[in-house]
Amino acid sequence: MDTLDGMKTVVAVVETGSFTAAGERLGMSKALVSKYIGQVEKNLGSRLFNRTTRQLALTEAGRSYYQQALNLLEQYSAMVDNVTGEQTSPRGLLRLSAPVTFGEKTLSPLLPKFLRLYPDLQVELRLSNGAIDMLEEGIDVRIRIGGVDDSTMIARQLSSFELLLCASPAYIEQQGMPATPEQLTDHHCIIDSNFRIGKQWPIISASGIAHTIHVSSHIAVNSPQAVREIAIAGGGIGMIPAFIVEDALKDGRLLQVLPGCTTLEFGLFAIYPHRQYVPRKVRCFLDFALSEFSRKTQD
Repeated sequence: MDTLDGMKTVVAVVETGSFTAAGERLGMSKALVSKYIGQVEKNLGSRLFNRTTRQLALTEAGRSYYQQALNLLEQYSAMVDNVTGEQTSPRGLLRLSAPVTFGEKTLSPLLPKFLRLYPDLQVELRLSNGAIDMLEEGIDVRIRIGGVDDSTMIARQLSSFELLLCASPAYIEQQGMPATPEQLTDHHCIIDSNFRIGKQWPIISASGIAHTIHVSSHIAVNSPQAVREIAIAGGGIGMIPAFIVEDALKDGRLLQVLPGCTTLEFGLFAIYPHRQYVPRKVRCFLDFALSEFSRKTQD
């Protein structure tokens, strides 16, 4: 074990909260993590963690070591980047996280292009709609729809997207096309329970007048992809993110309802830890994502 490996191991244990999770992040066994921690503590002559069968807690010496080790590792990474400059491609594993539907439909198809630009990188994409601890799970960049209120993280806006009102041609043929926001009350609407608005749909008409329409619904589901499929099957009018329905609108499986009106709009953000040094692999991905998603918005 060299000094850098020891520091990386301590940092991983602190941020993941366990030897097992640290081993998973670093690609080593729990036993080897324990061995490295023991060697660091032996070299320092000080205990960094208080261990019990149920809990792993930092000592005061451990907290001090973690902060200084984190700074030194960042300075080392910065030094390597400064020395190699643009002469070498970024290397290593880039861990990304994204919401399930966005990751499947929009982000995943872009990864081969990203890896063609940076062939020495490997990407691990984790899809989840739940809250995650980026430090604990070793996530480098999290793609999130909506902002972030964690002061330890930086949120960089990549783009924004709107929600569109959509229904199938069969539904419109049977029920008619609403001509005004108020006429939505005469229709079956599909509720995406991820949105706090529930049945209170905010609509801004083409003339700029804001409406809050209380819609009726027989179906609620916590997945925008499911709302899309229900709408295609003729289940009613859905309020669906544009990136999810763009293909169905193009091929005619869905029609846009009240196209002159606007509804909700959400920001698309890249979230990453608030640290002095941002690794080059992260900077490369941020630049790539900003270029790709700003282009999609312009298109």
